[in-house]
Amino acid sequence: MLTHSQHKKPRWQRPQQLAGAELARVRRWLLDDGSLTARLIATGQRFSLQRLSQEWAQPRPDERRLLAMGARERALVRQVILRLDDQAVVYARSVFPVSSLDGPLLRLRRLQNESLGAFLFARADMRRSPFQIVQLSGGSTYLPPALRQQHTAWARRSCFEIAGKRMLVSEVFLEAFTPWPATTELHRSRRGQVSVTIRS
Repeated sequence: MLTHSQHKKPRWQRPQQLAGAELARVRRWLLDDGSLTARLIATGQRFSLQRLSQEWAQPRPDERRLLAMGARERALVRQVILRLDDQAVVYARSVFPVSSLDGPLLRLRRLQNESLGAFLFARADMRRSPFQIVQLSGGSTYLPPALRQQHTAWARRSCFEIAGKRMLVSEVFLEAFTPWPATTELHRSRRGQVSVTIRS
């Protein structure tokens, strides 16, 4: 039987709203605004992406508000697992409003098992909003059943914008995730090249 905390909707917050030693320990990697895909590849472990689903659906109400979607507008919702040496380390959920899936973003309808991050960070005109973060219970229904775990999990989300088209990407760092070293260079992440952020 699921507990109340597992059923509870994630209470996403800006990092400034959270304080304490626990956040301080994870801030360096949780709020890193470079390409997560590039960070994982740079560990030297075998990186792979498993697509769980990609289907037209009604986004969650809070996702709809963030994306300024119309009341009846649908979105393409994509769920994937990022793996290192076959271990699931990150669960990612992406929401693409139907109004965003044209022009340069038309190819996102056919991503299959390709990395969304590789596409986004290759675009010089990409902009990214500040993060919202939350600490989920390990059994949260935000996670697919197969990825629920014993311990809590940090999660973050932000909006990306290309050519005026917006999408939302959420990432949950699972138990097997190990933060990269503080000395890891950012040459693959395009940190500092995203000069303008989206207003939250």
